[in-house]
Amino acid sequence: MELNDANLQTLTEFLRKTLDPDPTIRRPAEKFLESVEGNQNYPLLLLTLLEKSQDNVIRVCAAVTFKNYIKRNWRIVEDEPDKISDLDRTAIKANIVNLMLSSPEQIQKQLSDAISIIGREDFPQKWPDLLTEMVTRFRSGDFHIINGVLRTAHSLFKRYRHEFKSNELWSEIKLVLDTFALPLTELFKATIELCQTHATDINALKVLFSSLTLISKLFYSLNFQDLPEFFEDNMETWMTNFHALLTLDNKLLQTDDEEEAGLLELLKSQICDNAALYAQKYDEEFQPYLPRFVTAIWNLLVSTGQEVKYDLLVSNAIQFLASVCERPHYKHLFEDQNTLTSICEKVIVPNMEFRSADEEAFEDNSEEYIRRDLEGSDIDTRRRAACDLVRGLCKFFEGPVTAIFSGYVNSMLAEYAKNPGENWKHKDAAIYLVTSLASKAQTQKHGITQANELVNLTEFFVNHILPDLKSPNVNEFPVLKADAIKYVMIFRSQLPKEQLLQAVPLLITHLQAESTVEHTYAAHALERLFTMRGPNNSTLITAAEMAPFTEQLLNNLFKALALPGSAENEYIMKAIMRSFSLLQEAIVPYIPTLIGQLTHKLLLVSKNPSKPHFNHYLFESLCLSVRITCKANPTTVSSFEEALFPVFTEILQNDVQEFLPYVFQVMSLLLEIHSNSIPASYMALFPHLLQPVLWERTGNIPPLVRLLQAYLEKGGATIAGSAADKIPGLLGVFQKLIASKANDHQGFYLLNSIIEHMPPESITQYRKQIFILLFQRLQGSKTTKFIKSFLVFINLYCVKYGAIALQEIFDSIQPKMFGMVLEKIVIPEVQKVSGTVEKKICAVGITKVLTECPAMMDTEYTKLWIPLLQALIGFFELPEDDSIPDDEHFIDIEDTPGYQTAFSQLAFAGKKEHDPIGDAVGNPKILLAQSLHKLSTACPGRVPSMLSTSLNAEALQFLQGYLQAATVQLV
Repeated sequence: MELNDANLQTLTEFLRKTLDPDPTIRRPAEKFLESVEGNQNYPLLLLTLLEKSQDNVIRVCAAVTFKNYIKRNWRIVEDEPDKISDLDRTAIKANIVNLMLSSPEQIQKQLSDAISIIGREDFPQKWPDLLTEMVTRFRSGDFHIINGVLRTAHSLFKRYRHEFKSNELWSEIKLVLDTFALPLTELFKATIELCQTHATDINALKVLFSSLTLISKLFYSLNFQDLPEFFEDNMETWMTNFHALLTLDNKLLQTDDEEEAGLLELLKSQICDNAALYAQKYDEEFQPYLPRFVTAIWNLLVSTGQEVKYDLLVSNAIQFLASVCERPHYKHLFEDQNTLTSICEKVIVPNMEFRSADEEAFEDNSEEYIRRDLEGSDIDTRRRAACDLVRGLCKFFEGPVTAIFSGYVNSMLAEYAKNPGENWKHKDAAIYLVTSLASKAQTQKHGITQANELVNLTEFFVNHILPDLKSPNVNEFPVLKADAIKYVMIFRSQLPKEQLLQAVPLLITHLQAESTVEHTYAAHALERLFTMRGPNNSTLITAAEMAPFTEQLLNNLFKALALPGSAENEYIMKAIMRSFSLLQEAIVPYIPTLIGQLTHKLLLVSKNPSKPHFNHYLFESLCLSVRITCKANPTTVSSFEEALFPVFTEILQNDVQEFLPYVFQVMSLLLEIHSNSIPASYMALFPHLLQPVLWERTGNIPPLVRLLQAYLEKGGATIAGSAADKIPGLLGVFQKLIASKANDHQGFYLLNSIIEHMPPESITQYRKQIFILLFQRLQGSKTTKFIKSFLVFINLYCVKYGAIALQEIFDSIQPKMFGMVLEKIVIPEVQKVSGTVEKKICAVGITKVLTECPAMMDTEYTKLWIPLLQALIGFFELPEDDSIPDDEHFIDIEDTPGYQTAFSQLAFAGKKEHDPIGDAVGNPKILLAQSLHKLSTACPGRVPSMLSTSLNAEALQFLQGYLQAATVQLV
């Protein structure tokens, strides 16, 4: 693509179409952009547009498209095509910093993100001058530019907060500190001075305070891994200024907005974070500054209002106290009973209250409320911070704290009892307090695993939780109902089973509640209860115990999906999946009705897939319906195909990328249920599965390979008969996969199925070429994974076609090749093979080479006979060799970057392990003994003399054990 006006014009038109709400216009435009993104100059055209276009909408659209293009394609993945040419890469890096700094803020943010994505891959080795280029801009004095640099540095360095320690990381951070720490400190001091100079100029202050917030965030990232020497030496400068900023109250910066945090709040929140980091990690060095920070933060907490805009500040301030109070040598600061009472009264209780803002979120923004309250991403809520502080204080002062709070809980519950309609929020706070007091340790899987001995959870459940769950009107006091459901869910491992069983029908009733939060919590609680394990590792609640409620459970779950706001509620869908899994054959009578509802839902979401978890559980539920029903009656598979195929066809025709891996897995499951033939509906689809475009997306590869394996297993002969012209296409797929280090094992899965299930004559003409391809790959890049797969394949070939055929095909490629493979690959590497079936295939294959291949007995290959037998006995008796050479690191499929849907394995579409040898060989050791016996009768005297002269004593002893077990002797 040339950099010219015509191309800029075309690109502008297509970008405009990608913003069109009509999918018939939008989708083709997106497809077009995807098809040209591999062309040289494409990214430079986007950068030209975002710099020079007259239309602001197009500039922003070009910036977002550019960032996403970088996100998908910048990382170079081994074996994957590199879509960005070297010239484009160099040009992007040469221009992007300037462009970012001179762009308006909306575009600056996108380009800043793009720089950090490039930086993650290329900095520092391939982009050494990035930092110096950025630091020099600090001197410009223009805070639009300075903030652009700070924002970019923040997105570049924030990964230091969660990276694992490594030498590479240390050396990168050292390089950053050497270049960046001093200029950052100078900028910090200069900015604070400017704040004093412009103390009355609101516009200047806004820019300066956003700089200070970014500087404070950078301080956190650069200090996270370890305390750098530079910051230790300059601690006075940083901490004195941080303390001054914490206590600063500039009237001009106070905002009227009650919701949105102002610049002052954001800056102080970050400073609380920085102080907490030092208090936790570098307490010795920080000790001189700690008391004044505790005082400042305490005053801040006591004087800050209940408005939403202060939430982040208050929660970070409380987190600071929480991190200080659980450190042994700050214990003395909190020991006094009055201090504890005052913390409980002035900080914890007020921040546990359910405010009108929380009530609004509960009613009108339920998704966000659930995310914060249920999934623990409420890190920045006051309640979560207050809970953490309670836990921190309980570490050393459990008795006094529990006593103080018990008083509060009782008085709150008494207030509620006086007038429930008015005072329900008191009960809500009481439940929250009890929860935070009682829970010491929690896991996603089991809920609360360790509880405070001083709180009687069961009694509280019976007296205060159960009445709410039992109240006949599910829509009254929805917040308290949600609290009660949540209580059951988090204390499920602490409450006795009979109470959980008592709760189940009540939870099922709550699925009908109008409140989204309430019916979502009910679905989630049921799903968690159904996963609990009993004493013998079976589910705690059994299908038999659920029998009286099965119909109502299924009805209410599906009805809940029709409630406003829950059409794609992932918790309900997960509960449907878990119910199917728990109830097993009890769901069979309901499936004819339910499958219609599931496929209808699938059709709707496939138009615009937006909730990945919901979609995943939907496919899992489909798999369970198929599995459970067809287990009881395999002939019902055709009725599932009738229901599902129309939707699948639409998904395939519209190329709904997110859903293809799922569709292939469900189709595999259906096809594997068929007895040994392929229905015509599947054969019609077969040619489409070989299209190269499908194989370019990594997420499609595992499920597509499995689907092709199912085709081969059920109808190798059909394919050889009616679709023989497709065999080259099938082998083309194998050739593509085998060339890739990430996917070569998938290529072998396919090849093994071809060998096992295709009629031998249908692939005779291709066999030699297959082996040549494998040798080319062996010479090019020989990895442990490839060797293991190669060994399984050649042994399967030997089992299927015989040892002579294996020897002949090797020697037809190159004379004496067979001996080289045995000597260089089989004998030294067989110990690496893992997996029961794989080991069996190799043992049987090697036994055949030893005993059914004349060339092994009377040519120069004979010298390899004993080493091969020795290797086989070692394979039986020695531990598996799982060492991997240092220079091999496997890229995980999940590592591949960008928006390509990574492969999502459906747990309930699982494939049974297939053993190509089956019952023909029970114990390979016995087979070896019998085969050696047979060989020795064919040429008497040879085998015993070879064994007695060359086999080592230990191996010989094992071999004698096999011969005895098989009751045979060598002659």
